[in-house]
Amino acid sequence: MREILGRRRRPLRGDGRPELISAALTFATQWQWPVLPGVAADPQGRDRCGCPDPECTVPGAHPFDPGLLAATTDERMVRWWWTNRPAAPIILATGGKAPCAVSLPALPAAHALTALDRMGMRLGPVVASPTRWAILVKPYSMEQLGELLYAKDFVPGSLRFHGEGGYLALPPSETGQGPLSWQRAPLPGSASPWVPDVEAVVDAVIEALTRTGVSAPEL
Repeated sequence: MREILGRRRRPLRGDGRPELISAALTFATQWQWPVLPGVAADPQGRDRCGCPDPECTVPGAHPFDPGLLAATTDERMVRWWWTNRPAAPIILATGGKAPCAVSLPALPAAHALTALDRMGMRLGPVVASPTRWAILVKPYSMEQLGELLYAKDFVPGSLRFHGEGGYLALPPSETGQGPLSWQRAPLPGSASPWVPDVEAVVDAVIEALTRTGVSAPEL
């Protein structure tokens, strides 16, 4: 449910991060990526989530209140959210006109990116957390993804796909798994960062992992 502008929460004091609201406004207003604030990590334990689920697998890195459907590019709404929740992680609603993503565990991802560079593969922005890296790609449908994966002889089970109806936390958010950063940063001043097709990324990542012999554990 979208938060009502007239129902103001008490702003959080002392833990504000001006770079978060600046980044959220850039994503929403300049790049037209719909965003919303994520649930914060549990202050009693960084590896735990502030949501009611004690078994949450993405602590502090997912929508909760408001829900994912509230994601917007509206400057007034984004500014209001982060004025009142200045430490909230930035959550991208993937799909539609926004990028989607392919993610894999950090160590295999580092080896895969090195191999992709050697292959001359052009990549767009890559989001890095201590445990997983996510390669941003052009929007794709579930039908496209299904056909792509069906045609493969082997797809590592640790690959995750953030498509239509999904989400991804963006830098410089702080989540229960640690801080997020750009492993490959968007080019400064771009109207909207260039991202590759999902097919090219999946093909190249699987080939790179196969060539390097790096296993991608289930994480």
